[in-house]
Amino acid sequence: MNKSIILVSGGMDSLVTAAIAKNESEEIYFLHINYGQKTEKKELECFHKLEKFYQPKDSMIVNIDYLKKIGGSSLTDNSITIKDFENENNGVPDSYVPFRNAHIICIAVSWAEVIGANKIYIGAVEEDSSGYPDCRESFYKSFEKTISLGTKDETKISIVTPIIHKRKAEIINIGKELSAPLEFSWSCYKNNDLACGKCDSCHLRINAFKEAGQIDPIPYAIEIDWNK
Repeated sequence: MNKSIILVSGGMDSLVTAAIAKNESEEIYFLHINYGQKTEKKELECFHKLEKFYQPKDSMIVNIDYLKKIGGSSLTDNSITIKDFENENNGVPDSYVPFRNAHIICIAVSWAEVIGANKIYIGAVEEDSSGYPDCRESFYKSFEKTISLGTKDETKISIVTPIIHKRKAEIINIGKELSAPLEFSWSCYKNNDLACGKCDSCHLRINAFKEAGQIDPIPYAIEIDWNK
């Protein structure tokens, strides 16, 4: 049986990835990670809505808030302010959570070995994103080799990144085609009630909806002209 574990953060990219995986898998499992992020409450709320919508065979919520204790990211460290979007490329932004995706994949691999899942889906985006090093395709290709070396000989697990080379507007359109409930996703780095509309993630999302010719169904704290 083609069993898949889907990393469902509550964000738009993971939502569309879940929709793709649902179409490609016989059985799906949802994994959500709380890592001490400032929007943990809203992301978890979105996860539960998606869980109800897609009805996975099983789901798991794992707490790794030691990443908050480690710090080093504006998403988890209260001493670092989340900046508004800056139209400059200054390298890896301070919203990068050091090696976060490796922690998450390791948990997924452990679960996959137990339930016999052969695929792990993650909504990483390399082409049109904030530039996190653990969202690069080469990282996931390398990690697949690590999985092969560190699991039982009969274990065969692949990491699937179906939107890694898609633009955000393309991701929205794929979501629409697959009837993904985009209103159940959250991208804002700052707020748990109204999306700020100013952080890097909000900026990417807003521009993507405009490029796709769509109106974002989530609420924003600022007024947005969707025709511009």
